[in-house]
Amino acid sequence: VQVVESGGGLVQPGGSLTLSCVASGFAFSTYAMTWSRQAPGKEREPIARITRGSLAQDYSDSVRGRFTISRDNAKNTVWLQMNNLKSEDTGVYYCSTDDYVYRGQGTQVIVSA
Repeated sequence: VQVVESGGGLVQPGGSLTLSCVASGFAFSTYAMTWSRQAPGKEREPIARITRGSLAQDYSDSVRGRFTISRDNAKNTVWLQMNNLKSEDTGVYYCSTDDYVYRGQGTQVIVSA
């Protein structure tokens, strides 16, 4: 089983990034998927979730209206489009199945001028 996130980096406030997560070794299309993040000194928090067939997406209040989660089951991939980034979005972003059984190592996002 592998879950690999990519796309993190340094971005200025107001900028955009798209994170990708490619999964293998399990039945990706049968799982809802979640993006979580862990800011420095804080607990990990879920920020976006998408159901198996993309019929529904949920967001935390902190990212709703700025972030968009999407997936392509044919590519075993889930994305997180992040717009209007703020300094408080800085952290390590993790992709996982909704039950956190399968999860990646994370990708770092730094929002700074």
